[in-house]
Amino acid sequence: MRARRRVVGRLAAWSVLETAQTFLTGYALARALDAGFLAGRVDVGLGWLATAALAVVVGAYGTGRVYGAVAALVEPLRDRLVRHVVERGVRDADRGALSRLTQQVEIARDTFAGLVMVSRSFVFTAAGALIGLFSLAPPLLLVVAPPLAAGVALFALTLRPLTRRQEAFLVADEELADRLGTVCPGLRDITAAGAEDQVAADVGARIAAEQYAARSLARWGVLRVVALAIGGQLPIVLLLATAPWLLAHGVTPGALVGALAYVTQSLLPALQNLIHGLGTSGSRLAVVLRRLAPDTPAPSNAAAPAPAAAPDTTSAQDTTSAPGTAPPSPPTAVTLSSLTFAYGPASEPVIDGLDLSVPHGTHLAIVGPSGIGKSTLTALMARLLTPTRGSVDVRPAPDGPDPGHPGHPVRVLIPQEAYVFTGTLAENLGQLRPDPVPERELVAAAEALGLGALLDRLGGPTAEVDPGTLSSGERQLVALTRAYLARAPLALLDEATCHLDPAAEERVERAFARRGGTLVVVAHRISSALRADRVLVMDGRRTTYGSHDDLLERSPLYRDLVGAWSPAGGAPAAPAAHRPGTSHPALPLRDPDGVDAVAGAGLPRDRRHVVAYGPVGQMKTSGDLRDGGTLGGQ
Repeated sequence: MRARRRVVGRLAAWSVLETAQTFLTGYALARALDAGFLAGRVDVGLGWLATAALAVVVGAYGTGRVYGAVAALVEPLRDRLVRHVVERGVRDADRGALSRLTQQVEIARDTFAGLVMVSRSFVFTAAGALIGLFSLAPPLLLVVAPPLAAGVALFALTLRPLTRRQEAFLVADEELADRLGTVCPGLRDITAAGAEDQVAADVGARIAAEQYAARSLARWGVLRVVALAIGGQLPIVLLLATAPWLLAHGVTPGALVGALAYVTQSLLPALQNLIHGLGTSGSRLAVVLRRLAPDTPAPSNAAAPAPAAAPDTTSAQDTTSAPGTAPPSPPTAVTLSSLTFAYGPASEPVIDGLDLSVPHGTHLAIVGPSGIGKSTLTALMARLLTPTRGSVDVRPAPDGPDPGHPGHPVRVLIPQEAYVFTGTLAENLGQLRPDPVPERELVAAAEALGLGALLDRLGGPTAEVDPGTLSSGERQLVALTRAYLARAPLALLDEATCHLDPAAEERVERAFARRGGTLVVVAHRISSALRADRVLVMDGRRTTYGSHDDLLERSPLYRDLVGAWSPAGGAPAAPAAHRPGTSHPALPLRDPDGVDAVAGAGLPRDRRHVVAYGPVGQMKTSGDLRDGGTLGGQ
């Protein structure tokens, strides 16, 4: 809430309308009696009652606006908790992460929203009622305020013990559930081993512990009832008991009725909501937040040192080295050794025995058919997956961006579905930095990656971001800029530009290349491979690695992907012929189906499509194809 003072201010401003409503609830009733009905002026009495009714309508309007402000506070909390739970679950293989994500995060979200509502309502309702009592007659305040303060103080003293007992109950419940989750699937084994008594005693002890915690929690809950009786119901008794004395000391009948209205219609319901909401939900929220907060530091991302001079080509069974003696290669950023991964013990490996060394500063593009394992490979590099066999070593460059800077990640992975959370644009962009990013650096990064237009439209880095109003491409640009600012020496883009047009995609990749470090791109378009220093073609066990020109000579799959064509029985086309902006048909001329492929370069606005057409009268220009789109899904 401290980080969102503007939202809190808006919440308080709308809540003032409720204060006015509470004030008029008793004051207008008192004036309607004293100055109206009891004085024989019915019109004045009806006028004051109409004023009170109007105040109810205005207060209801303010309450409606309050919900929007509460949502602006609650959703960022939920986003932060989800991020913590997912990070912790992935990092520590936490078995309780699913329960925390699906249940405890929602408990925290809902209870926090309820606590904001009831706490805000009590504060502003109490303020309006107490001001009204003082306005009607100061002696009324002396009767109502002391028991109200005593009830609130007693309730406040029970909060900490209630929280401790709520946590003990939650821990006992989780331990019992975890134990039952182990016992129930193994009942046949327990019976076969004759361990019924031992298991029953163990489970019975856990049930007894939860029962004890529940009883202790209930005993302390009794004090909440006492606090409510003192703070909300005792003032009613005192007003009635002291009525003769109050009337004898200048308190009018209307003021006395107004005071009763303040207590019964405003203070008692507000205090009841506060005690039940804060007493039950508040202690539960404190417990859940403590259990959701990350309590262990993230493991170091530094990998074992890689060889000082690694070969520039990999997958020895598939790749041939260039003739001659290669010069010493720079230190490697990523080294894959006999990497094998399968999604289950009986599953075929998605990646099988892959050896790869990627030097620091390399721009690597990964291409291949859908489902071949490109995203799996990036997840292995990011250590989101554990290899079935082999190893993945990622080592930061000694002269890379901010080498060894504490808090900066060694690697950053940007998936296809970009995540943007509710908050300011600066918070989204600086999420992976340990300290706030200077505004000048934010703006420079946004301009470098093409986010400047969105930055201007939203109103600058401090503007609030509503993820639902952003397009898929804008969300990808936010995630890419976040990764750019992370200064990670290894950036992994897993089709992270698929919602951008070709020009925007090129701008992003060139910005990452200029920034320094190693860039690995799962190519969404073949143009990404043309910009890369090295290309990894994934084709099962026929994985091939090399430069663009080299792969055109050696990889049939790569030639198909770039639309290369060579006459039947002839040699592959010369590498120079495969420059960007040139169309080459993938099929022989005079296709047997009667569709002629266009051979040659220079098609208007050509984006490396192969355009087929029939007779001249039915010819379609390349303008019918969206720039950067696909033809037939290929």
